[in-house]
Amino acid sequence: MSDAQVQVEKLGGGSSSSEDSGSQRAEIFERPTGWRGYYHHPVTQVSMLGFVCFMCPGMFNALAGLGGGGQLNTKDQANSNATLNATFAFFAFFSGSITNVLGSRRTLMLATWGYPLYISSFLVVNIHSGAGAFVVTSGAILGICAAFLWTAQGSSEGHVISIFWTIFNLGGVVGSAVAFGINFKSTANSVGNGTYVGFLILTLIGVFLPLLMVNPDKMIRTDGTRVNLISHPSWKTEFFSLFVALKTDPWIILLFPMFIASNYFYTWQFNDYNGAIFTIRARGLNNFMYWSSQIFGSIFIGYFVLDQKKVRRRVRAFYGWTLVFFMVFVVHVWAYFYQKTYTRAEEAAPGAYKIDILDKNYAAHVWLMIFYGFLDSMWQTYAYWLMGAMSNDPAKLAVFTGFYKSLQSAGAACVWAADGASASYMNIFLSTWCLTVAGMIFAAPMELEDETLMQMAGVEQIEPPLAATA
Repeated sequence: MSDAQVQVEKLGGGSSSSEDSGSQRAEIFERPTGWRGYYHHPVTQVSMLGFVCFMCPGMFNALAGLGGGGQLNTKDQANSNATLNATFAFFAFFSGSITNVLGSRRTLMLATWGYPLYISSFLVVNIHSGAGAFVVTSGAILGICAAFLWTAQGSSEGHVISIFWTIFNLGGVVGSAVAFGINFKSTANSVGNGTYVGFLILTLIGVFLPLLMVNPDKMIRTDGTRVNLISHPSWKTEFFSLFVALKTDPWIILLFPMFIASNYFYTWQFNDYNGAIFTIRARGLNNFMYWSSQIFGSIFIGYFVLDQKKVRRRVRAFYGWTLVFFMVFVVHVWAYFYQKTYTRAEEAAPGAYKIDILDKNYAAHVWLMIFYGFLDSMWQTYAYWLMGAMSNDPAKLAVFTGFYKSLQSAGAACVWAADGASASYMNIFLSTWCLTVAGMIFAAPMELEDETLMQMAGVEQIEPPLAATA
């Protein structure tokens, strides 16, 4: 029987030998003593992995949030992000097979090199304005690297995911604070070379951190058990699994619009709002507030709404859906009244007015960025919670996540390409609003059908795979 057939049988409900799995779980290994025992502990290694993503994807998020990668002209960055998402969507299917050959640690080390390359391209274009092609090319390479990085990162359970996610998210917060501090006295509408140099140094630190990590097969928990090594399916198995998932769980199709929208809204938020109408130091502060609010938004909907075990799963799903749907309309109605006051041509004109942190109208505008941060984190958290509610089979959850990342990247590639082609701000804004509303409407039946939510009353939810951006 081929490897693909074996994996598909597992996805369709086949199970491996319980005797084998039981003996594997019971096997106890001698833990290293002294400092090695702490160093080889999974929590220590996951924390180090969190700092790798703090330095690399975290700095990417901070740079993207400045709008146009901190540039005055956002076209090169928009085209770069379009190619980035396109290559990510394609190479994600092959990254598992390569990770199986190289191992997680080597794959992680190679994948991180895409981030300093991407950061350096903006430094180059800051010095030589005609180097836009380098920015686009580096985006395409980063898309490949990001696909490998998030495959090598893998997933874990409960509190371990929380540790990783907290450290990783702080990368965007700290990176934004660095950009704001460096450019606080700047009167230009783009960041200086010092900002890119600072980001470049941080990403290079992230490149070398995997050299200090241990291989997963050497990690031993406190109880003496080894960390389970993940064998990623081949690309053929990935394709087979997608078809099987559509056959056995057709309800997942209702979540496709939600998946497409999950990275679609970044274009308007970052480039067509933050990057369009603010001074560079205001963009830095907006970015800091945006990524900070994400942490609180995720905790709010995750802990206070979706993880309330005393409330039925169906009720929690409805509460979560209502809250996210309400936020979609709050932020977009609010944003519409700002968007109708400016156009792409007006903001590109020499001497165009840019809102600064000392202006009277700044406070209301930064609050919109804060609420967009809340919406983003609640959207991503709710989407993963829904996928986790559909199955407690890790193989199926992996396939659902594959749908999520592929459609997410495809949607983002399209809207970034539209922004790079200078589509009107209003058209991008309205398409974002319509897509987010459609995503929630199509997802509504998932909250109304107990069968869809697995009739799992009283069963603990399996932690879904981790969501992340490039």
